[in-house]
Amino acid sequence: MPSNTAPDEHYSQAFWDNRYRAAAKIWSGNPNPHLVATAGTLPIGSALDIGCGEGADAIWLASLGWQVTAMDVSAVALKRAASFANAAGADIAARITWEEADIFTWDPAPRQFDLVSSQFMHLPSSRRASFHRRMAAAVRPGGTLLIVGHHIADIHGAVGRTDVFPDIFFTGEEVAATLDPADWVEITASSPERPATDSAGHKESIHSRDAVLRAVRRR
Repeated sequence: MPSNTAPDEHYSQAFWDNRYRAAAKIWSGNPNPHLVATAGTLPIGSALDIGCGEGADAIWLASLGWQVTAMDVSAVALKRAASFANAAGADIAARITWEEADIFTWDPAPRQFDLVSSQFMHLPSSRRASFHRRMAAAVRPGGTLLIVGHHIADIHGAVGRTDVFPDIFFTGEEVAATLDPADWVEITASSPERPATDSAGHKESIHSRDAVLRAVRRR
């Protein structure tokens, strides 16, 4: 099993800039399925996309008419995301504001977004609860918080890998515990499975489990 906690450099701008520079494209370019399932049921409004990477979620939301603030620590990722947005259309690009920030210190203004989405942002446990509270605070009354990550049940998949740190795995219930039930009319934690690709490239042979927290702030 690899070391439990990722070194601080794994969360730095230099680390992620270098990772994005290493390839012309890292991610699939498709929006995350839990975001699609959630946002597809919501009225269009303002959204915050945390850890936006190459911008697939932000671009998808903007294509539906959402006004999106998309944040990431990597300047390289944001430049690439903006290029993808421009290629998708001037009207889509105009609906997205790209923001470069350090996730450990950045604090969005409270209660200003109809949707706050964090997709697979994996932080050390010592900083995770604080991050989730800050993101929850950005949801306006009647708005939705959606946090998705790798479930702790998938730690077994980290065996033999040096780029995976068990401390970053969590559950939806852990995120729910950071929320005050008095402030939310709906708090739902789940752990759905989805097909994953094994080391031999066989997508149908294994499944991964996601940690999903969906909550709606009381009006």
